[in-house]
Amino acid sequence: MMARPFSKSEFMSRTARVRARMADQGVDLLLVSEPANIYWLTGAGDWSFYVPQFALVMADEEEPRWIGRAMDAPGARLTAWMAPERVHGYPESYIQRAGVHASDHIGEFIASLGFKTKRIGYESDSYYLSPKSFAHLQRALPNSAFVDCDLLVNWARAVKSEAELGYMRQAAAIVETAMRVAYDKIAPGVRQCDAVAEIYKAQIAPNEEFGGDLTSLCPIILAGEMAATAHPMWTDAPFGRDQAVAIELGGSRRRYTSALARTLHLGRSPPQKLVDTAKAVEEGLEAVLAVAKAGMTGSDIHAAWQTVLSRHGLKKDSRIGYAMGIGFPPDWGEHTISLRAGETVAIEPDTTIHIMLGMWMEGWGMEMSETVRIMPTGVECLTSFPRGLHIK
Repeated sequence: MMARPFSKSEFMSRTARVRARMADQGVDLLLVSEPANIYWLTGAGDWSFYVPQFALVMADEEEPRWIGRAMDAPGARLTAWMAPERVHGYPESYIQRAGVHASDHIGEFIASLGFKTKRIGYESDSYYLSPKSFAHLQRALPNSAFVDCDLLVNWARAVKSEAELGYMRQAAAIVETAMRVAYDKIAPGVRQCDAVAEIYKAQIAPNEEFGGDLTSLCPIILAGEMAATAHPMWTDAPFGRDQAVAIELGGSRRRYTSALARTLHLGRSPPQKLVDTAKAVEEGLEAVLAVAKAGMTGSDIHAAWQTVLSRHGLKKDSRIGYAMGIGFPPDWGEHTISLRAGETVAIEPDTTIHIMLGMWMEGWGMEMSETVRIMPTGVECLTSFPRGLHIK
């Protein structure tokens, strides 16, 4: 039996939290399609999300069910905490075949469980619930009422347990190692792809104590004029002299992610505008870290940043942070808490947030970020790496 990352009691506590939220919405069954949410509820986290799969949470049952492609069911049985008979596979005949869809079988299976005329919740904005899949579910369950329960599980997993925080601290150690490798390998004449290859190695095999998982975002390397963009892909072009390079990386441990962004300049004489902006951003980051604590809203925290930015005559339209934890492609954010004006939800203790300060300017840019744990009286910085503009 594979060692599971969490105890059965922790998984049961998670399911209970979700069932309580389901009761608030009068839902009998919740269809969970987001891989991060499926993993959080069941422990099943294989690369099985390329076809329809769901965790099924029943209002009157303690253990969820998992259903997916039959060839992936053995992996789910090995990794999920539930009894093996609560893992189900649909036949191969439903895979990418004209005229049928896997959700036909899934809908029929749900009906067989007694939910033909029940209220069924679903994740309406999930990357992994296609319109076609949802239409086939509705067709298979014509007398059921489908209820929009988007982000129900996401909000339930916002507050982290001590075990989860432990994995995020390990993820932070991984990303620090990867950033040190980035600082070491990025140099004039070195191809971007060669530097990224070494970064990937550091993310997956960071040290003797533990290994890393594949991160839900690839290494983001913003070099030269591409530093004006937020999420470019690396190329095989070499880094140039007198070039600014912004780097956003993640470390992943048991699928829990900590992220880190820094900026270096390849040359001893960086432009003054880059130096000044980097100092302003670092000052803004320190202001955010000084005020952030449980009970504050994303708007409250953002205001501390905005005060510093305004004093320096700078502008940033995008948010400055978001909740993060479990990460599956294509995103490591939890889609709940954001640090920006207008946010009104009070942030709870043991929420984890990526404070991401990216300044993408006209033809250039820079980044600085930290992953933090929100505490009653302040924050714990999970990541620890020199913040200033690195001159190389």
